[in-house]
Amino acid sequence: MAGHSQYKNIMYRKGAQDARRSKIFTKIIRELTVAARSGLPDPAKNPRLRAAVAAARAQNMPRDTIERAVKRAAGGGGDTHFEEVRYEGYGPGGVAIVAEVLTDNRNRTAAELRAAFSKYGGSLGETGSVSFMFHRTGSVRYPPDVASAEAVFEAALEAGAEDVESSEAGHEITCAPEDLHAVRDALEDRFGPAESARLTWRPESTVAIDEGPAQSLFKLLEVLEDNDDVQQISANFEIPDDLIMKLSARAGTDLGGE
Repeated sequence: MAGHSQYKNIMYRKGAQDARRSKIFTKIIRELTVAARSGLPDPAKNPRLRAAVAAARAQNMPRDTIERAVKRAAGGGGDTHFEEVRYEGYGPGGVAIVAEVLTDNRNRTAAELRAAFSKYGGSLGETGSVSFMFHRTGSVRYPPDVASAEAVFEAALEAGAEDVESSEAGHEITCAPEDLHAVRDALEDRFGPAESARLTWRPESTVAIDEGPAQSLFKLLEVLEDNDDVQQISANFEIPDDLIMKLSARAGTDLGGE
């Protein structure tokens, strides 16, 4: 299982109970804006926009909010222009982290991410400092209840995907970058709109970490997730199944008082 998928599984209960809706909506609206400006404002003719709209709907974003964001971006409304930037660094335990962001102020974002890395025992590096440890891949995500793991696997195989990971957090189908659109379209014909369909970074190999670094690493990842500018995070850690269960239980206990 990919490192960040492990983190997602551990945080699943927290995410289900505390969606941080405003932050999620902020990130999605930024993606809608950039997607609409990068091509046609019609989701049927703009794959990136179609994926962004699907992600918005998966989070129950109101239709008028989606349409307003697309129309405003397509019409050139607003003075804010977001730039796509990749930040890289090392987290606790020597874990490599790649954060993809959409920002209207690179200096602010870099300062915030550098502070987060430093606070939790990591260090922000230069572009290219860790991305060589990853490879670019296509990723299509579906919620866990869209179909059984077996059904998703069979459909993904027929669509030309390379791998499927199914868990309580959902189904992630991976494929070659050049096959992303074809795989997504085939799966959407079978299961409907995907939660997300985008290029991401997958680790070539993983770093084993124990409980101490894992706790600090997850705190860092959570802070990065909470940053409005950060759209996607990839990491190359590996932790034992028993530790995953322990940290998952702890996350659930922490929820009890919230």
